[in-house]
Amino acid sequence: MINHVETKPGVCGGKPCIVGTRIRVQDIYVWHELVGKSPDEIVSDFPQLSLADVHAALAYYWDNRETIQQQMKDAEELVEGMKLRYPSKLREKLAKDAAGNPLPS
Repeated sequence: MINHVETKPGVCGGKPCIVGTRIRVQDIYVWHELVGKSPDEIVSDFPQLSLADVHAALAYYWDNRETIQQQMKDAEELVEGMKLRYPSKLREKLAKDAAGNPLPS
């Protein structure tokens, strides 16, 4: 039996990914279910993947849906927390410029 999905500490933050790649199961799920790409389109975009890899990732996702959804939610919350703690200096500058301050040349 060929294993298409692995979880290794230090690779992709310990999240399940396609063996030999840094493409996470959640990435395959997002491209297929949320973006609407077919498995063939995913393989076309990432030729290092096989159709078996894509289908195995989708099966893995549905077998472990709650865990992966929680990982995705945790990552989102981490990003939002970082944005609050470390606001973008570029965003602040653009907001000032939009308020009527002339842009420097």
